Amino acid sequence: MIKADFVIVGAGLTGSTIARILTDNGQDVVIVDRKDHIAGNIYDYKDESGAMIHKYGPHYFRCGSEKIWNFLNRFTEFYNWSALLKSKVGNEYLSWPVNEDYINKIVGEDWNLFKGEPLNFEEVCLSRMPKQIYEMFIKGYTEKQWGVKATELSKDLAVRITINKGNVNTLTPHHKWNALPRYGYTEMMRSMVNGIPLTLQYDYLRNKEAVIANKLLVFTGPVDEFFNYKHGKLKYRGQNRRIEHLENTEQHQPCIQVNYPNPEDPRIRTIEWKHLMHPDDKAKVKGTMLTHETPFTPENANQYEYPFPDKQNKELYEQYKSEADALSDVLICGRLGEYRYYDMDQAIGRAMKLATEIMEKFEISSSVEYV
Repeated sequence: MIKADFVIVGAGLTGSTIARILTDNGQDVVIVDRKDHIAGNIYDYKDESGAMIHKYGPHYFRCGSEKIWNFLNRFTEFYNWSALLKSKVGNEYLSWPVNEDYINKIVGEDWNLFKGEPLNFEEVCLSRMPKQIYEMFIKGYTEKQWGVKATELSKDLAVRITINKGNVNTLTPHHKWNALPRYGYTEMMRSMVNGIPLTLQYDYLRNKEAVIANKLLVFTGPVDEFFNYKHGKLKYRGQNRRIEHLENTEQHQPCIQVNYPNPEDPRIRTIEWKHLMHPDDKAKVKGTMLTHETPFTPENANQYEYPFPDKQNKELYEQYKSEADALSDVLICGRLGEYRYYDMDQAIGRAMKLATEIMEKFEISSSVEYV
């Protein structure tokens, strides 16, 4: 029997943040997770080679909120680190995101852009950049990632497409903090949930009758699975990952991540983990470790990574959202619960807001301020 005032289903960023804040304010909280580890999709581990590998793909932390930054610094120390990405176009490694200087060099300063109201992802991109640049860097990559034509994808997806100013080449130059936790995300999350009762390899949906939440159940798993797919299954994409150890190679590629926009290459990107490690740890790695990622459509909920950005799935999610909003004793939230891709700082910020709303609902006085 699992019993507490607040039962949190999911030990990822959303669930753990809510659990930490409620616990800090004197509440009776337990966490359950059906995976065999904490930290959700930001779980990382040290390989035998000494490389720190992110099991579910690379996670680059960036943040502009002092409140979120201070909250996380309770659980780890960070080292400054900015992501440098390249796209392999032909035989060249070109900077991604693309910057204005590069576009002007390739097509001139008079950009011929899409006119009118964009209706889909491709048209939004073409309204921001010349067609030649879009086809070099984005079209093939995006269609591999989602498995459909770019014209079938929601225009909202294009919010993640940026063009850097001038000759700037880092991934997120406008964030105040670009950093990584010194001892990895898993250790950061272990510190976050320290002292909170936690049960792993526990599937709440298969053991509902053995779980009692006196005040509120916080569910961070797939919203359609929670309702037993009564309206149909939401679509997700994930990555098949192949890990390769190059024992006698010190460095394989010029940066942490190389994208493959070429549609003939089934991979979408290759990660070389040494590039994101602290210098003291990087020097101890034997050879180099790579992860090659190839997109696919998973059926297993444990492999869900990216909510599918099209009209059909958005409308289906709205049906589940109406059901979820009607529940008084359950809060369904997080990336899978809200069918929305959150960056790490967004997930934490959202969880902090939800925790505040929970305390207001149950008239819990806040004894800890996160400023």
